[in-house]
Amino acid sequence: MPALAAAVSFPRCAIMPVGNCVVDGDTFHYDGLKIRIADIDTPETNPPRCAYEADLGRRATSRLQQLLAAGPIDLRRIDRDEDTYGRKLRIVMRDGQSIGRILVAEGLARTWTGRRQPWC
Repeated sequence: MPALAAAVSFPRCAIMPVGNCVVDGDTFHYDGLKIRIADIDTPETNPPRCAYEADLGRRATSRLQQLLAAGPIDLRRIDRDEDTYGRKLRIVMRDGQSIGRILVAEGLARTWTGRRQPWC
C-alpha cells in the first residue's frame, strides 16, 4: 500500500464515509479501505460508556486526524490482514515511529493486548 502524501486531509467521518476520514482514535478510511490501527486500543466514541471515555475518545480522534494529515505515513501489515469487522489491520508508521505508540505516549490510547478493556 503506498505511503500517504503530505497534503492528504482526514476530516471526521460522516455517517456514510466518503473519501479519507477518521472514524475514531484507532480507525480511519483511506483510499476505499477501512483501517484499524493494529497496535493500539482507544476509547469508544459511539457510544461511549461514561463521560471520561467520551472526552478521551474525542481527544484521541482529533489527535489521529492531526497525525494522519501531518505528512507521509506507511501502512504495515501484521500477521492478520483483517479483523472480524472487515477492517484492514495495519501498523501506521511515520519516520520509523508508530503513530499508535505516539497516541499511547500521549495518554490517548493503550497498547493492544488482544482484547478490549474498559475505560470507565
